Order: sequence, then C-alpha cells, then structure tokens
Amino acid sequence: MIVIALAGFGAGAINALVGSGTLITFPTLVAFGYPPVVATMSNAVGLVAGGVSSTWGYRRELRGQWDRLRWQIPASLAGAGLGAWLLLHLPEKAFVTIVPVLLALALILVVAGPRIQAWARERAEAQGRDAEHVGPGRMAALTGGTFAVGVYGGYFTAAQGILLVGVMGALLPESMQRMNAAKNLLSLLVNVVAATAYTLVAFDRISWAAAGLIAVGSLVGGAVGARYGRHLSPTALRAVIVVVGLIGLWRLLF
Repeated sequence: MIVIALAGFGAGAINALVGSGTLITFPTLVAFGYPPVVATMSNAVGLVAGGVSSTWGYRRELRGQWDRLRWQIPASLAGAGLGAWLLLHLPEKAFVTIVPVLLALALILVVAGPRIQAWARERAEAQGRDAEHVGPGRMAALTGGTFAVGVYGGYFTAAQGILLVGVMGALLPESMQRMNAAKNLLSLLVNVVAATAYTLVAFDRISWAAAGLIAVGSLVGGAVGARYGRHLSPTALRAVIVVVGLIGLWRLLF
C-alpha cells in the first residue's frame, strides 16, 4: 500500500511537469501482480485526482488560451472516448507496440520545438503576417494532433503529456509553461473520460483499493509538481521532459 501510494505521488508530480507518470504507476501495479488491463484502468481512475491538483496549480498560465482550447478540448474528449472503447475491445498489443515510436517522435518534437517555432516566425514575418497568429491550417493540424493523442491517452495514458507538448511545441508560438498548463488540462479531461468509461463498463475489473491509493498520492504529488514546476525555466522544463521521456522509452523497450 505504501509503495503504490508513493508511486501515485511520483506520478502526480511528474504528470504536472512532464506527463508520463503512468510509466511509474503502471509498472508498479503490474509488479504487484495486477493484470495489465486492470492496472491500466485502475491507474487511469486514480490519476484523475493528480490531474485536478496539477491543473489547478497551473491555472494562471491557462489565461488567454481559451480561443484555442475551445477546439482542443472537444478533440481530447472525443479521442479519449474512442481510446477507452478500443481498450475494452482490442488486444492490448495493438497499441502498446507503437508506444515507443510515438514517444520517440514526441521527444524529437520537444527538442526541435524552438527551432520549428523560430522558422515559423521568420517565415510569417517574411510574408508580412503576424507571427503570433495561429492560422486555420495550423489550428486544424493542432486539433487533429490533439484528437490523436486523446485516442492514445484513452487507451494507454502513458506519456500522453509528452506527446501533447511535442505537438503543441511544433505548431504554437507559446511558452513552455503555458503549453504545460494546457497539457495538464487536456490530459485531465482524457483521464476523466477514460476513468468514467472504465467505471461504467468494467466496474468489477478495476482495483478500487489501488485506484484509491494512487488518487491520494497523485493529489499531493500534482500540487507539489505544479508548485515547483512553475518556477522552472523553459530550458530546464524542456530538459526534464526529455530526460523523463528517455527513461520511459528505455523502460518500454527493455
């Protein structure tokens, strides 16, 4: 019980900063003998609490983003619903096999994000356009990318935050802290949809004891992660994302 609660705390803190806390709690539950699907569903239910505390901790950075989030939020909700349905109907290996590829791509986008943004800014200025304006094409790509990450998050949840930051970093002229705030909100919504679907359809397959321990731990961890993560520089936050992502990638592969 103590180990699972501590794993929940670590996952909540890392989710507030990066978004791959499932890579702590999921292997922990499996190591204690929980079947993978049971671990996935129990984990998704438990981490909702951490998503609430981390999103609240980053609430100031969400200001001014609602014109874009009004498109991203429905995309995340729809994607999460489809992903949860897939978990309940498809073999587990169907998505797990592509997780390392998606995570590696996301890390490349996180690292290349500043250069992509600089290139987009220079191009916009050369064409006499507002560099900070997100046009219909980029908005459509952002919405589609958010939907795809939502599907993945509803199915497996691990590292969806890194995927979101990678997509937003490649398409948006935003700071890392503001993208992190949006990532926390969208990841929370995906977890809420997935947890609701699992509860309604597979109530008896969820370990409520494990979910409760993860919820308590992640609630505290999310608040702690948001408090200290807000003071990190963009470079430091990007470095944390890459390091945790590489550790997660190594664990998934080996």
